[in-house]
Amino acid sequence: MSEQDKTYPEGHFLGMWMGIGIAFFAGVGVPLSIIFGIPGLIGIGPAIGVAFGLSIGQYIENKYKQQGLIRPLTEAEQKRKRYAILAGLFLLLVGLIVSILIFLL
Repeated sequence: MSEQDKTYPEGHFLGMWMGIGIAFFAGVGVPLSIIFGIPGLIGIGPAIGVAFGLSIGQYIENKYKQQGLIRPLTEAEQKRKRYAILAGLFLLLVGLIVSILIFLL
């Protein structure tokens, strides 16, 4: 199969470019928080990275969809996606509970 015949699952480029954006902009918030003395600015880098990644990823996704290179998710991919979402929600819940316990103790 040549590179031109390869199809990509729906959301492939969104996830890839969000990861690239977060990795690229993650270090932006630390110098800003040091310069301005506001610790809350640490989170601005990943937020900018997500916005950047979503915009570029959506553009590429639409371009490839027009060319017919984006396919719907298979049943196995949908199942894996559901498990990943559930695992992420579980970890978020555990993190919230631990944070509340640390704050109260």
